[in-house]
Amino acid sequence: MISILDYGAGNLTSVELAFRHIGADVRVAQSADEALGADRIVFPGVGSAKSGLDGVKARNFDKLLKQVLAEGRPVLAICLGMQLIFSRSDEDNGVDALGLIPGKVKLFKFDEPGVKIPHMGWNSVEQAKSHPMWQNIADSEAFYFVHSYYVDCEEKSAIAGSTEYSGFRFTSAAAAGSLFATQFHPERSGKAGIAMLKNFLTWRP
Repeated sequence: MISILDYGAGNLTSVELAFRHIGADVRVAQSADEALGADRIVFPGVGSAKSGLDGVKARNFDKLLKQVLAEGRPVLAICLGMQLIFSRSDEDNGVDALGLIPGKVKLFKFDEPGVKIPHMGWNSVEQAKSHPMWQNIADSEAFYFVHSYYVDCEEKSAIAGSTEYSGFRFTSAAAAGSLFATQFHPERSGKAGIAMLKNFLTWRP
């Protein structure tokens, strides 16, 4: 059974429907107790870092994530969920995040005029290392993004994928132990995204 963590950061319905589409047993959890018995955890989200972290801590999801990762249960973090697993975010005047992987979340800044922020739409992801979550997904496959902040991953061995936007390359997927994280939205990324969600169902870290 998969538990999707609801910490008030939205984007739950599309994730839930995508997993149901591929036949997964999935439930939305609004507390750590509700999610504790799940075989796999999905940590999605859209919105700001501070409000997201406040919601995570209020529901004890921070403790839950550390526990399930220590036990080796698979966790998939998506978009804001990915940003919150790193050490710190510059958003909301700077907030300390969960620190599950070393790194910092920064605002896109471009010198040339006309570059749109947020980075929104389809963009290719170059696979930085072999991982079961990339099974049946071609290198440089396109996925769907919507974000104004990006991850600067300090632990280079944790970088699982990268993407270039207007000449700037950033970490778009990260992996450490039983944790896999994506800045893009697999639930909104067509066949490649569905392939990734299917991989999550069978991944054995």
